[in-house]
Amino acid sequence: MDAAVLHRRTNMHDECLPPDLVDRLLALGHDDVVRGQALAEDGDWFCARAWARLLAGRGALSEALEVLAPYADTGWWTAAAEAARLLDAGGRGEEAIALVRPFAASGERAALPELALLLARHGQGEEAYELLLPHVTDWLIAEALVEVGVGLGRGDEVADLLRARLDPEDPCPRCGGPECGQPYREPFNAVNLLASVREKQGRTDEAIAVLHAYGPTVVNSRDPLAELLVRHDRLDELRAYAGTPEAVRRLAELLEERGDVAGAVDAYRSHTDEDRCNTSILLAELLARHGRGAEAIEVVRALDSADDWVVDQLCKLFAAEGRAAEGLAHLDALKDRRGREEWELSRLRGPLMAACGRLDEAVVQVLAHPEGASPYAKEDLAHLLIDAGRPEEAVALLDTDRLDHRWALGPLLVELGRVEEAVTLLRTPRPQIPPPEPIGYSDCPPF
Repeated sequence: MDAAVLHRRTNMHDECLPPDLVDRLLALGHDDVVRGQALAEDGDWFCARAWARLLAGRGALSEALEVLAPYADTGWWTAAAEAARLLDAGGRGEEAIALVRPFAASGERAALPELALLLARHGQGEEAYELLLPHVTDWLIAEALVEVGVGLGRGDEVADLLRARLDPEDPCPRCGGPECGQPYREPFNAVNLLASVREKQGRTDEAIAVLHAYGPTVVNSRDPLAELLVRHDRLDELRAYAGTPEAVRRLAELLEERGDVAGAVDAYRSHTDEDRCNTSILLAELLARHGRGAEAIEVVRALDSADDWVVDQLCKLFAAEGRAAEGLAHLDALKDRRGREEWELSRLRGPLMAACGRLDEAVVQVLAHPEGASPYAKEDLAHLLIDAGRPEEAVALLDTDRLDHRWALGPLLVELGRVEEAVTLLRTPRPQIPPPEPIGYSDCPPF
């Protein structure tokens, strides 16, 4: 095994079984297949990880570590980190620390917070704190510093370090000065982390004040201030704050969880800004979940949008309401208005035509489209055939170029009981294509 090859395969999900398919194989009782791929000389990482976790869950920790050993022995951090987590969960924390420490010492960025948190859990918090302290400008390591520092009772020290990062004197590295108009902070989430320190110290009001004063950094469409207010059941403050799309979404989610569907609908309806499309789609999904599909259709139709993701949502709503013919009419109107129909919109016709009992016509129409021979069009058509209960036809369609369709064809073969065939296909190396010749650089037009 080679660390670089393992890293590429894992990141690209190439020449390996993807993790969701590994889980499916185990659910179908194909433990022998997963075990065989995990222990193969040129092993499959996702199979190895799943098999090791399964063994550890059965109390066979030593066997689990033996599965991971060939992968970790390559010097690949991902495998070593997995082994360390199993060791720690199995009560062998000192061995976990010993495994992670060399990676942290060699400069593996993700290993440093992992080591620090291990040390803190096993009574070596001061060493962990000193390891993390020089790296306060790294957002990933700073998150661990907050955890360790507050646990040691040194939250105020961490807070002072983070506060100093909120108004830095250093110029913005992008423009050399304040011209870009954006605050330059390292770590980028310093405001969120400072608020986290105060919340962990039980000083919730101060945490809220920090987020109000500096403005929270939204991460993964989640607003830290809205999340904080929800955690502390401060609904009135959340209502008053809900001016951002993320905060409105969190308010609506909370109200729906509490059974106040009308309140959740009102939260979305009262919010108007440049993100109207996203908010309207969230409102439509809420209405559809509660049996109000007709209202949901009108919400999305009112957007009068030709964006494929909006039209996709509208077509799904039409189909769910038994109004597929209206969905097709909507697509026809869009095509007439625009004078053309790109594949992104044309592909939406298939499910609607199938819902109208016109599946064979849909197949012909897809294949006749200018992009109908493309891999993505064939995969869309294959899914349509699968949903219609015609999986063998889907396999025949995708078999025309197996390597191009491996990610769609592999799971389908598994469901049809052709497991070994699926494994062979997914593990087959893709033909190597030589990299393109460098274009070079010129300061003369054309650039």
